Amino acid sequence: MSKRTAFILLVLAGPVLGALYGLVHDQVTYTISEEYYTKFKFGQFRIDETNLVENIGSPKTPEYRALQNERVPVALVGVIATWWVGLIIGLFLALTGLTHPTGKQMWRTGMRGFAITLVTALFIGLLGLLFGKLFLLSNYPNWYYPDNLIDRDAFTLVGSMHNFSYLGGLVGLILAIWYSFRQKRKLQGKIPTFE
Repeated sequence: MSKRTAFILLVLAGPVLGALYGLVHDQVTYTISEEYYTKFKFGQFRIDETNLVENIGSPKTPEYRALQNERVPVALVGVIATWWVGLIIGLFLALTGLTHPTGKQMWRTGMRGFAITLVTALFIGLLGLLFGKLFLLSNYPNWYYPDNLIDRDAFTLVGSMHNFSYLGGLVGLILAIWYSFRQKRKLQGKIPTFE
């Protein structure tokens, strides 16, 4: 594999992996707080324009109901919210990977970098859930809360998990870049193979 091919594949893998992470992440958080989506995210991401949901509330206090399977619009929110984060991560990992001697090493290190980023984002997202439970439920943050919200605690927990997950993506990317440079240093002194 050439370095050019590895670069392109890493950049393309980014949005795909980011979208898959968002899809799964939002399925989990929807289980914790349906209202986070039906009274906030569906409107924020204009999911009503896709004909997957309808507003059964009012313009001032929207409440969206899925027209068929409620998990489909949730998945769409997850994909829209995270594909671009994956693109950025993929671009950085691809650029960092250019320092490796071969395309094969660049690809292998880049994919491990994605794994590091995803696991870190998941772990820090779960820390966000814990942080929300320990600190935010006793002192609600100054966030947007819909007027027709019923379960403020669940909404807050999901909001905290979402915010921490983005932070986790950044921390994971930093760790992945560090890992890539560390792998390069390990290879220094060895004769590179040209493919």
